[in-house]
Amino acid sequence: MLHMNETPSVCKIIPFQMEILSRHREYLSRWIEAGLPMGVCDADVFSASQREPGLSSEYVVIWVRETPDPAYKVFSRGNKWIVVDAVREHQLGQFSSFADALNMVRPVLPRPEKIVAA
Repeated sequence: MLHMNETPSVCKIIPFQMEILSRHREYLSRWIEAGLPMGVCDADVFSASQREPGLSSEYVVIWVRETPDPAYKVFSRGNKWIVVDAVREHQLGQFSSFADALNMVRPVLPRPEKIVAA
């Protein structure tokens, strides 16, 4: 039974964030290898210099042959993967999976068909 002098509990909201896992690193390696003929030069995973709530602690930087500077940056924000044009610092899209984010950069690996409920 609650008494009038009891303090109500305080709810603390913890933002959801996805991280780059070993399966993401494996997929990234396959994606780079498949993307070499399409201009993907290299990609690497870096740790974020500052921790921000809701953002992954690591991000992927992608180099393509069109520019000597990193061309794309991929990271998670909440439950979405964000692709940013690293040259112009412009967001290019939000995706529900890491594979979809890389597919936006270069569609070099086949994507499984989405199952649509009837």
